Amino acid sequence: MATGTPDLPSAPIDTSRAHPARVYDWLLGGKDNYPVDEAVGRKLPPEAHDAARQNREFMHRAVAWLASQGIDQFLDIGTGIPTEPNLHQVVQRIVPTARVVYTDNDPIVLRHAEALLVSRPEGATDYIQADVRRPEQIVEHARKVLDFSRPVVLSLIALMHFITDEQDAHGIVRELVRVLPPGSHLVLSHASSDLYPELSQQVVDEYAKGGIPLAFRTREEVARFFEGLELVEPGLVTATEWAKSEPAPRSEDCGIYAGVARVP
Repeated sequence: MATGTPDLPSAPIDTSRAHPARVYDWLLGGKDNYPVDEAVGRKLPPEAHDAARQNREFMHRAVAWLASQGIDQFLDIGTGIPTEPNLHQVVQRIVPTARVVYTDNDPIVLRHAEALLVSRPEGATDYIQADVRRPEQIVEHARKVLDFSRPVVLSLIALMHFITDEQDAHGIVRELVRVLPPGSHLVLSHASSDLYPELSQQVVDEYAKGGIPLAFRTREEVARFFEGLELVEPGLVTATEWAKSEPAPRSEDCGIYAGVARVP
């Protein structure tokens, strides 16, 4: 069942400025981006393509494992332009009744929301155009679809490094986690500043030239997003190291931290 509202009037798409969701789409080989987004992507090191793929593969593994544990509610913030398989496709293969709420702040994602709303009939998907910097707005909408008296998975995939310390990135995550009932989980991936410092700085600089500020963080700074939560094995590791089942991900260099943690 699709419960979203893809027919809502969307804000105009600003094609004069690059947007993270569209740059990410370009890195993944998608076509829903503009020359301004491609211009940023082409200046990034080749490793950025690998990072986009590694990040998405981590998301697939993490949510599949959580669905296999019986969790059937997911709130995905920073969804990005649909790239199959989308989160609901992964989890509904395991739990057909799963309910998923997607959120992004790029108007172009709204135009593709129908692809995110093709739920299995037993489950439900919904979409809201909103910004993670307005967590109360997201939660208010999500409550219409998700039952916050039962466990919910909060998915923040490659999102929080677009939120600076001045914008209170850690406080935003704390506010979102605060409303989750016990047994819920936080799934988070975040670009590192300390694994490959020179590459990280190159990426930050090129995004900045495109008008997109980045806040890559150290492992210690990323770990703060999980404060008060119980990290599940293998803990906070690189995206390619995080696995709960076979086959294990390929062994390769990775500049993204990733983790899954339970709300006690």
